[in-house]
Amino acid sequence: MIASRPYDATPARRIAFIGLGTMGAPMAAHLARAGHAVTVYNRTAAKAQAWAAEFGGRVALSPAEAAEGADLVITCVGNDDDLRQVCVGPDGAFQRMPAGAVLVDHTTTSAQVARELAQQASNQGLHFIDAPVSGGNLGAINGVLTVMCGGESDAFDRIRPVVMAYARAVTLLGEAGAGQLAKMVNQISVAGLLQGLAEALAFGQKAGLDMHKVLEVISQGAATSWQMQNRGPTMIDDRFDFGFAVDWMRKDLGLCLDEARRQGATLPTTALIDQFYADIQAQGGGRWDTSSLIRRLR
Repeated sequence: MIASRPYDATPARRIAFIGLGTMGAPMAAHLARAGHAVTVYNRTAAKAQAWAAEFGGRVALSPAEAAEGADLVITCVGNDDDLRQVCVGPDGAFQRMPAGAVLVDHTTTSAQVARELAQQASNQGLHFIDAPVSGGNLGAINGVLTVMCGGESDAFDRIRPVVMAYARAVTLLGEAGAGQLAKMVNQISVAGLLQGLAEALAFGQKAGLDMHKVLEVISQGAATSWQMQNRGPTMIDDRFDFGFAVDWMRKDLGLCLDEARRQGATLPTTALIDQFYADIQAQGGGRWDTSSLIRRLR
């Protein structure tokens, strides 16, 4: 079920939404509820048909067909190669987007592919905004995502009121690629927080403390974080069948580590936690929530 939320008055746009996964489907639903004319495409056609049956709109047979006549194209797919395919592949959106249209990409990718596609868009008289998100599936469902953007300011100003249908913050951070770099900063921070929280909770449990009571106390002090408040209780209860999957986090941390090498930056803690996540995958936890780091310590 998609949670309802109020919308600012934004003129209806013709929008193509490509990628109806865990994040994309509720984001596209918010756009439909806001009164936009939404055409959807998904690699698994049955998902697109089910979405259209629930929320209206039109189902396209290819990204190019979805993008035809659209004011705005939004993508939310898997990785760099998936994004290239839906943008510049033989049936990609760039093939039929109208001149001056904007493509907003919510996939977490490399900064390099964002810059590459921004240049290709410019060559074709189009615009590209890299716009990875933070907030997870619940943030998408409740329309409270944080969106980190890179691209041209004029194009950003055009898309921001639309993206606010499923976000609480949409911020331009610089030129093409800046959104993806900011998402890397986010993921590096989250990984470190979760490992620290896992060690703290495992220590407290070994010491025989009532960790639910401990969390109530320390969540009011300097140690508090979103992860502590939202993942601490489920970590104590050993529940991980929800949330942001370990497989996805390893993909994201791989992007961080690759970019760090290009930048000459060092990420020793991130590299170590990435290996801890590999241990979780080896335990069969690839689809467990990222807070499952504590499983290594039990």
